[in-house]
Amino acid sequence: MPKKKKKQKWIRFRHRIVWSLAFLVLWPYTRMKYRVKIKRFKEKQKRQYIVLFNHQTALDQFIVGAAFRGPVYYVASEDLFSNGWVSRLLEWAIAPIPIKKQATDARAVLNCMRVMKEGGTIAIAPEGNRTYSGKTEYIKPAIVGLVRTLKMPLVLYRIEGGYGVHPRWSDVIRRGKIRAFVSKVVEYDEYSKMSDEELYTLILEGLYVNEGCVDTPYKKKRLAEYLERAYYVCPDCDLSEFVSDKDLVTCKKCGKTARYLPDKTMQGVDCEWPFRFTTEWYDYQSNFINHLDVTQFTDKPLYTDKVMLSKVKLYDRKYPISRSAEICLYGDKITAQAGDKRYDFPFETVSTVSVLGRNKVNIYFDGKLYQLKGNKRFNGVKYVQLFYRAKHIQKGEDDEFLGL
Repeated sequence: MPKKKKKQKWIRFRHRIVWSLAFLVLWPYTRMKYRVKIKRFKEKQKRQYIVLFNHQTALDQFIVGAAFRGPVYYVASEDLFSNGWVSRLLEWAIAPIPIKKQATDARAVLNCMRVMKEGGTIAIAPEGNRTYSGKTEYIKPAIVGLVRTLKMPLVLYRIEGGYGVHPRWSDVIRRGKIRAFVSKVVEYDEYSKMSDEELYTLILEGLYVNEGCVDTPYKKKRLAEYLERAYYVCPDCDLSEFVSDKDLVTCKKCGKTARYLPDKTMQGVDCEWPFRFTTEWYDYQSNFINHLDVTQFTDKPLYTDKVMLSKVKLYDRKYPISRSAEICLYGDKITAQAGDKRYDFPFETVSTVSVLGRNKVNIYFDGKLYQLKGNKRFNGVKYVQLFYRAKHIQKGEDDEFLGL
């Protein structure tokens, strides 16, 4: 009988070496770039933890890692693993744990258990998305089940000021301050006695941040640039598109213009602007979509964009189909015209639509994954939110979760 191939360990000695080198280089870089004040977690010693953190900036993993001694194994979106040799290098160097975005992924849970059994500390951003509004996004209650399964001490790690310094919709990093610290440590013996609802509430409270408030000024030029990546509902003319310039954002349909100020407030330009903070605008937009009958928009597209269309082979690479495909968003489907070939993605059979980074959208359809990558002003939020609204109507669900 042939011998069974021995399963390689997830945790390798080289991860500690890479972590030490990264700490010497990336921590000073992150501190200089974001002016972040990190409180080191001195209780860690040689223990392992499951770390849950709120997701505010593009460098959150470095901020979290700088607080702990030794390697931290991050649960990361599958998009990170589909970039050819770059992904292979990251897997070799830091061994992140892949998870399918906005989908149930049993494989990710099993991999977390492997890391736990080998003595590793695991870090997860349970929102699954970096905040667009400055307020902590929706956290699925399923995180409670994972915490209970791993039976590790629980660390709740909170990042504050990240939205003010670097909003997800912006390319501009503003001068300001970020504070990052452990908000709570809960031992297994303590949370094992809690109900699921109590543990879920504890997690929400430990991670919740709302930057819809005035604090320190965040100074830089072009403060409103690329707000149109996140916002597409106008308070005056409903579904619309916006264009930004320096500190101004303007509705293309009605011309209503607002200014984004260094203290994160907004004010109308020669008009009344009903939202003091982007958090209020984001909530208004979500509420509008949750009351929109998208079944009225199945004949003509609501939105049309030019994107790069690719087919993604998970955990391998992306294969471009067209670098200039025309995509149309309807109330019941997304279509893509790539040269002579048309692709239809009816929401009835699409399993998930998710937004990644600043200008990418993933469509999970018929067991395959397609990716849309737009230009710098591309708004991927509308594709996700309108898809979820359509699915809720199709299923007759009274659900206000819009995928973010």
